[in-house]
Amino acid sequence: MPIDLRSDTITQPTRGMREAIATAEVGDDVLGDDPTVRQLERFVAGLLGKEAAVFMPSGTMTNQIALRTHTEPGDEVILESQAHIYYYEGGGPAALSGVMCRLINGDRGVFTAADVETVLRPADVHFPKTKLVCLENTHNRGGGKIYPLSEIDAIAQVCKQHGLKLHLDGARLWNACIATNTPEEQYVKAFDSVSVCFSKGLGAPIGSALAGSHDFIKRARRFRKMFGGGMRQAGMMAAGAIYALKHHRAHLKEDHLNAQTLAKGLAEIPEIIIDPTAVETNIVVFHTKMLRAQVLVDRLKLKGVYVLPVGPKSIRAVTNLMVTEEQILQVPDLVDLSLNES
Repeated sequence: MPIDLRSDTITQPTRGMREAIATAEVGDDVLGDDPTVRQLERFVAGLLGKEAAVFMPSGTMTNQIALRTHTEPGDEVILESQAHIYYYEGGGPAALSGVMCRLINGDRGVFTAADVETVLRPADVHFPKTKLVCLENTHNRGGGKIYPLSEIDAIAQVCKQHGLKLHLDGARLWNACIATNTPEEQYVKAFDSVSVCFSKGLGAPIGSALAGSHDFIKRARRFRKMFGGGMRQAGMMAAGAIYALKHHRAHLKEDHLNAQTLAKGLAEIPEIIIDPTAVETNIVVFHTKMLRAQVLVDRLKLKGVYVLPVGPKSIRAVTNLMVTEEQILQVPDLVDLSLNES
């Protein structure tokens, strides 16, 4: 059986989740008739301490609809330079919202309140209007870096002073909360909108939610329809998400422990560069000293270990619901063996 560490999106529904999906009560979600979708939206809004939420097919859609809901064409959005919204969402800010992206180079995806102050433009007809600041927690390209709550609060104060909205790409918010033992509601209190995913570490087959005020979500529903995200009998998908929230959140702690085990094992290999203390959640990024990343990835695949190259000599492994501690313990030896092949 392959040891698949390409992403936490590769998870398969568990038996209990499949039963929940098969027996879900459904209706027409666009018409507001799907009781399981409504249950999920209320559940998520309650967890996040927001007035309302709306269920969507993907995290890309929840993020992009958040941008469209907060802004008008020609506005400016402040993002970290490696943010998923900017880096991995197909040019959505430009194509779907007509907004400009003002980028900040953060430390593994984390920038500060002072950084925000530095890039704010004066009110002038020559400049776009800055409307929104977006953060990502945990940060994907930052190697699962957790955004410190104290820094979030400081950024929120800057936003409040300058009349800016604050959005969270919380695709892996659940990981940040488990790792820091912080309730979701507390972690996202400062945000005007929050996107969360069910199809990553939680192991649901599909789905994300966008949460915020009643008025914000009412406007977001219009853009969901416009962008093609209106769904019919979506309760089956929502049932998987509900099951994941109730049964799989605690498992994220095991993913984090497995990531630490993997990082410490890789650190023992002379030809690998990694700092285990930088591994905060379930994403492990390591670097080869000599061998190109793609070569090592290809060699490992032949041995049943699936990882992804994220740079010329950088590789990402993501622990997840489908990978056991026993499997993780095998990976460092297989990496060492692959490195030494002629």
